[in-house]
Amino acid sequence: MSETIAQLAKFIADKILKQPQRVITSGEPLLSSGLIDSFSLMDVALFIEDTFGVRIEDTELNVNTFDNLDQLASLIESRKQ
Repeated sequence: MSETIAQLAKFIADKILKQPQRVITSGEPLLSSGLIDSFSLMDVALFIEDTFGVRIEDTELNVNTFDNLDQLASLIESRKQ
């Protein structure tokens, strides 16, 4: 799961925040802290679908599912099995 978290962190830092040197920790709040917004949330969801081959439902695009990298990695791992 750490490889999944690393890929997600790199994508968010590089493509969403445009800060390639930014380190995002696995438990760092993404949505609730305002680090990423609702527009960026769609980009992250599309990245997950394209990269990991898992489907993200529209109802999952919220703070309960997408607020940190641990939550996202758990969702991805549960869908891959």
